[in-house]
Amino acid sequence: MFRKIIIQADERGLLFNNGSYEKKLLPGTYSFMPWSKSTVTVLNIAKPFQVEGRDMRLFLQDEELLRELDVVRVQDHEYVLHYEDGQFVQLLKPGVYAFWNVLKKNTFMHADTRQPELPAEINRSIVQRLGANVLTYEVASHECGFLFYDHMLQRELKPGKYYFWRGPVSPLLKTVDLRQQQMDLIGQEMMTEDKVTLRLNFVCQYKIVMPLRALELKSFDEQVHIQLQLILREYVGMLKLDDLLRRKEEAAAFVLSRLREKEAAFGVQFLGAGVKDVILPGEMRDILNTVLLAEKRAQANLITRREETASTRSLLNTAKLMDENQTLFRLKELEFLEKICEKIGSISLTGGGDLLDRLNALVGAGKTAG
Repeated sequence: MFRKIIIQADERGLLFNNGSYEKKLLPGTYSFMPWSKSTVTVLNIAKPFQVEGRDMRLFLQDEELLRELDVVRVQDHEYVLHYEDGQFVQLLKPGVYAFWNVLKKNTFMHADTRQPELPAEINRSIVQRLGANVLTYEVASHECGFLFYDHMLQRELKPGKYYFWRGPVSPLLKTVDLRQQQMDLIGQEMMTEDKVTLRLNFVCQYKIVMPLRALELKSFDEQVHIQLQLILREYVGMLKLDDLLRRKEEAAAFVLSRLREKEAAFGVQFLGAGVKDVILPGEMRDILNTVLLAEKRAQANLITRREETASTRSLLNTAKLMDENQTLFRLKELEFLEKICEKIGSISLTGGGDLLDRLNALVGAGKTAG
């Protein structure tokens, strides 16, 4: 009884005799004698060409088979993008691959990973499907980027997204923030000329204008911080405490002028600076509060004496006028009498005489008693 092998229209057969490949079999029905040592491996032509347990190079010698195969060899320094009928299918790594060309048209795009940046021809919509084989870097709108290959500077990058192959060359992106920035010196201990230790809170605003220069400096922020600290110490060390407290607004102008001498070295533009707080030690603060309190008391005493002197002078002038003018003296007496009456509920008078004369006599008696 014959042994039959049926090969469908979307299949191809590979005929082996005693384990050795002989030829390709097209769709159809094939019969073999029961004792025949021929075997057939049936492959689906919708899938990549692959024979389990067999080296592909064994089949690539068959010219008939090669007519229905597209063979691609991926070198060690390459990736190959495989497209079927114009649609991306997969990324091929180094090796040898074969695909049936009967049902679909295969196209291949070779990418040299020694040139890490993805070619412009690769549609960015498929980048996510490339997975871990691609590095993605982004430069924000307020940044400037610099591209390095194996730690060697290549070029400056403008804002945008950039894609690179993971391969023999290691790409690296470094970015520099171009926005206005602020540096704060908090609680900096400094000594004045008269050996008083105090703490300062200082602020400085700057903007990077030469990003590559700033990138070349190791620990850029730390170096700017130290330079600001040194200049501030220089200013504080030139002044005694009283002078510093009186002229602390001038510290900003001094520090800013000295910082601007360093702009080219740091690649920045210094925009502003200022003293936020001067914090004195507890004992020194108590002493200054005592001095301030004494000064304010002295000022209050001075004002009091001035007021007393002015009041005495006014009384003296009034007395001279009354001494020279009897009518004014009588009016003053009546005013004084009116004030007395405001504090007395009732006054009883007996005897005759004019009322005004008797009131005057009463006032006169009060003066004599006084």
